[in-house]
Amino acid sequence: MNVLKSEASEERGEFSHQSTFIGAIAIADMLKTTLGPLGMDKILQSMSGVDSLTITNDGATILSSLSVDNPAARVLINLSTTQDQEIGDGTTSVVVFAGELLRMAEQLIARGIPVPVIREGYQRASAAALAALTESANANDGSEEAFREELFRIAMTTLSSKILNVDKKFFANMAVDAVLRLGGSTNLANIQIIKKLGKTMEDSFLDEGFILDKQISVGCPVDLKAEDPEHPLRVLVANTSMDADKVKIFGSKAKVSGATELAAIESEERRRMRDKCARIMKHDINCFVNRQLVYNQAEEEFAAKGVMCIEHADFDGIERLSLVLDADILSTFDTPEKARVGTCQRIHEIMIGEDKLIRFAGVPKNQACTIVLRGASKHLLDEAERSLHDALAVLSQTVKDRHTCLGAGSSEMLMSLAVSREADEREDLTQVAMGSFSQALENICFILCENAGLDANTIVAKLHAAHAGGHKTAGIDIVNGCVGDARELGIVEALKSKRQMVMSATEAASQLLKVDNIIRCAPRERQQGQ
Repeated sequence: MNVLKSEASEERGEFSHQSTFIGAIAIADMLKTTLGPLGMDKILQSMSGVDSLTITNDGATILSSLSVDNPAARVLINLSTTQDQEIGDGTTSVVVFAGELLRMAEQLIARGIPVPVIREGYQRASAAALAALTESANANDGSEEAFREELFRIAMTTLSSKILNVDKKFFANMAVDAVLRLGGSTNLANIQIIKKLGKTMEDSFLDEGFILDKQISVGCPVDLKAEDPEHPLRVLVANTSMDADKVKIFGSKAKVSGATELAAIESEERRRMRDKCARIMKHDINCFVNRQLVYNQAEEEFAAKGVMCIEHADFDGIERLSLVLDADILSTFDTPEKARVGTCQRIHEIMIGEDKLIRFAGVPKNQACTIVLRGASKHLLDEAERSLHDALAVLSQTVKDRHTCLGAGSSEMLMSLAVSREADEREDLTQVAMGSFSQALENICFILCENAGLDANTIVAKLHAAHAGGHKTAGIDIVNGCVGDARELGIVEALKSKRQMVMSATEAASQLLKVDNIIRCAPRERQQGQ
């Protein structure tokens, strides 16, 4: 007997498992070709038109652009989004590994292994893998110079699979310099990224200040510099209406009988704007930055007093500027003594390509900086920004938690063998599930080799033998197509990223395996007249 509405649907037992496996594995298979330094890119084209397209191999970007109906696929998409928000890197690895776990679980269920046994085996295997990974981690408790080199290697590893691979040394140094300026903070809002068409990627640069992509109003000074460092320039950041200060009452109308009365209204509007400008200048400021437009009369008032005026700054730029200047975003100006006004040492106009921008130097938060990306096309700059953001995010997390581990499949094989040894000591069916977990980790190494066009079976077999023989730093040398030492190759990853990958993928797979019923609710009925 069906108790659901006719439009609703239900999948039970084996059919729900099949739907889960099909959706999750399809998402993982689509994404796994992007894994590794030689992974492929995807073109994402919007249905709205051919002009709206993205070229990327970033897992979170690809998956967030997909519209899927399968609930298991949606779980993996959310998994990638969480990895991106927490770490900034490993968004592809976590989905691919979760897909491999579910692929192995599908085979175990076909063999008659109960789902609770598989889930227990996966949990035990995850604990053994994480213990081995933590034991092999490098604490980086030496000199700061050595730690900077480790950060550089992490940035190089992260950028190896990105569009910045060709200039990865250049951008890795830039990313490390920017993150070290944060002083241990993970707030990437202090690092502004500006994209400007023209020249080549090598012409990108890091500026030790904040650059606002706007122009100074006509007639205002274009270069202000504090004469005394003890008395810096004062900058008021605002989000207020600076057009003709009309009486705005919904539905109201003003009727005049002649030009004299109209002139009187206009005169009153100008008086109100003068009063507002006077209240603003009572804050003893040198520069006024507004989120909204600033009309001619206000510009003239500021220019007459020698105050620099910047209008129509975008909301993101205003937020960042208020952060780095240590200022409040004001909308009323009646209490100057309570207002927190920003400060800096110099504000001046600069040229990047053919565009004029405004640079704020000597800001209170010295960790603030701006990365200016140059490139030949918009798609190139967009992907470069995503790539650099991933590197900045994982570096900031590594500065906070200094532990690192090896990449190039070394950590995966290390964990795989540790799980396999732990499984050999079990005398129940969880041994089989733990063995499948071990194989799923090893499959990551196969995917890395296949994406690089290498003989996966031979290389993974040699890597397995090297780790079994005690060479725990052995990894896949993609360039030479053989097994090498991952430490000597400089392929290093953040321990936090790898741990998060294993934990999140295991939890997602266990959650999906526990599902035995998928209910799709009936769509909401439209009421007449809606």
